[in-house]
Amino acid sequence: MKSILENRPALKEEVEKIAEVAGYLWTNGWAERNGGNITVNITDLVDDDIRQMPAITEPIVIGEKLPHLRGCYFFCKGTGKRMRDLARRPMDNGSIIRILDDCEHYEIIADNPVMPTSELPSHLLVHDKQVETGSGYKATLHTHPIELVAMSHHRPFLKKDVLTRLLWSMIPETKAFCPLGLGIVPYELPGSVKLAEGTLNALADYDVVLWEKHGVFAKGTDIMDAFDQVDVLSKSAKIYIDCRAMGFEPEGMSDEQMKEMTRAFHLPK
Repeated sequence: MKSILENRPALKEEVEKIAEVAGYLWTNGWAERNGGNITVNITDLVDDDIRQMPAITEPIVIGEKLPHLRGCYFFCKGTGKRMRDLARRPMDNGSIIRILDDCEHYEIIADNPVMPTSELPSHLLVHDKQVETGSGYKATLHTHPIELVAMSHHRPFLKKDVLTRLLWSMIPETKAFCPLGLGIVPYELPGSVKLAEGTLNALADYDVVLWEKHGVFAKGTDIMDAFDQVDVLSKSAKIYIDCRAMGFEPEGMSDEQMKEMTRAFHLPK
C-alpha cells in the first residue's frame, strides 16, 4: 500500500524527526518495553488530498470533547508499541488520525490501523489547550528519564520549584534551554483523569512536568524541542547524582549567577 508520506517531503521530514527522537529515548534507557508516548499535531502539513482520504477505521471515541481540535490531524505512537520499533518503522508503529467534527471521536487514516496510545485523551487535552491559546506548541512527549524519576522519590524535591532551582544551578545550559523550569505533578494512577488534569494545570506555567515516581511530560514547538528540554534537565540530574555519589553536595550556581543569566539571555524567569 502506498504510504501517506510518499511525495510529501515536509510530512515525511516531520515523521522522521519523531522516529529520531524515539531512537534517542530508547538508547538513553528512557523507554523500556513500550514505555512512553509521542503525539504531534501535523495539521499544518496536511493537504487537500489527505483531507479527502477515507478512514481505515470506524470512528473511535476519545472520551473527552475537544472543541478546538475539530478537523485536526495527529501522528500518534501506537499503544503497546516500542520506541525502538517506532524509531525504525514509524508508520508501522504509529498512525495518523483525524479528529471528527463532533470533537469527540477520531478515525485513523494512515498508514495502518495502529491504535494510538491509551493515554491519547491526556495528550489531546494538552493539544486542545495549545490550539485554544495559540501557543504554537505542536508536540507532546511522555518518557521515563531515570535520574529525574529517581529524584521524584525524595519528598523534599517535590516542593514547588525546589528541583527547578537545583537543576538550573548544575549547568548554565539547563536554565537557558529549559527556561520555565520543571513543574511537579503528585502521583496519580497512570492514564487517569486526575493525572491528565494535574498535567494540564502544571503546563500552564511550565513546558516540562515531572510525574512523581513515574516520568515526565513535555510540550514543545516540535518533538525535538520537547526532547531537548527533557534532555538538559536529565543532564543536570546526572551531574547532581554524580556529585552525591562522589561524596559531596554540589555547590551549584549562585542565585546571583542565575539572575545574571536571566538578564543576559532575556529568560522569562
